[in-house]
Amino acid sequence: MKQNAPQILVINCGSSSLKFALIPVGETEPSLSGLAECLYLDDARIIFKTAEGKETESLNGGDHGTALDALIHFLERHGWRDSVVAVGHRVVQGGDLFKASVLIDDSVLKGIEDVSSLAPLHNPGHLIGMRGAIKCFPTLPQVAVFDTAFHQTMPPAAYMYAIPTKFYEDYAIRRYGFHGTSHRFIAGEAVKTLKLDPQNHGIVIAHLGNGASATAVKNGKSVDTTMGLTPLEGLIMGTRSGDIDPAIMYFLNKNAGMSPEEIDNMLNKQSGLLGISGISSDCRTLEEAAAAGDERAKLALDMFVHRLARHIGGLASSLDHLDALIFTGGIGENSVLIRKMTMDRLKTLGVVPDYAANELATRGKSGIISKAGGPIVAVINTNEEWMIANDTAELAGITK
Repeated sequence: MKQNAPQILVINCGSSSLKFALIPVGETEPSLSGLAECLYLDDARIIFKTAEGKETESLNGGDHGTALDALIHFLERHGWRDSVVAVGHRVVQGGDLFKASVLIDDSVLKGIEDVSSLAPLHNPGHLIGMRGAIKCFPTLPQVAVFDTAFHQTMPPAAYMYAIPTKFYEDYAIRRYGFHGTSHRFIAGEAVKTLKLDPQNHGIVIAHLGNGASATAVKNGKSVDTTMGLTPLEGLIMGTRSGDIDPAIMYFLNKNAGMSPEEIDNMLNKQSGLLGISGISSDCRTLEEAAAAGDERAKLALDMFVHRLARHIGGLASSLDHLDALIFTGGIGENSVLIRKMTMDRLKTLGVVPDYAANELATRGKSGIISKAGGPIVAVINTNEEWMIANDTAELAGITK
């Protein structure tokens, strides 16, 4: 890449982290990527990854601003700051206000702030990142790309909760769905790589990682998804419970003396694969433990797959026909075992597994892992950063 070739800086601020990538316009692979983690703590650090290798720098208890400063200094040292032509920001929650990616201005910042009550752990961090980036690059176009936007095409039957409608009208309580940037990328890639009819297809996408969700896509549009008002609903995840009987929360409050905050922390940070296994939230660790005979690890994997297969079957009912099931995300792209177990449970949908092909689809290798005679099952690697960079370039009117 030429030193001054135009690049898009992608920023994803979490509550205590800042992920970033620098992607040349028109390319798919970043020239720089990395993560600032443990922000506000003594061991705060930032990790830079380039073609030359990895570099870690201590931030000494720094915050998001400290991380942004370190990132800008790194760009300057490598002669990349002047190559940045626009900045794209991932935003978890756009509520009903944002149905697509948008150029950031004062009204957009206010809108993101207005819906922050729906994502109090995420949106405030995003705003810090946006305001910091605007300060660093005051003349450059900046774009907000929303996780929830792709799911704004869901019909009311899919996004409404069966509670009094005044809670939707007064507090915007509804199902929003998340991982939309990944699902949108995969939906487009599936049509291209699997040669599906763009105007007449049905896909279920399983984005499986520490956070996990599945989405039904009909003719390029999301029509149902597993996550809801928050990313807690739906599939079992690394530390999140996924679907539970809501009365459990009242039961724990009354009988275990747990406060709402303690219950929320338990459901989001102590449950899922970690809570079931008592070992780890990492699927790789659990697969090793299960192979060694650990019964709780086996149970965690069985429950993960049971919930996943059940939701895939339910999402298929939102489609006119199921042409393809796509696995993506860290687990979806790399766990041969999880995919095999899931396909075995979906034979009622006509899935015909190709076990040999499934074994080969790992460590960055994508491909079809089913045989003819049923819906296509495939592994496609996601690229959310590229999706954000692409949206940013389009809205900013930047071409290669």
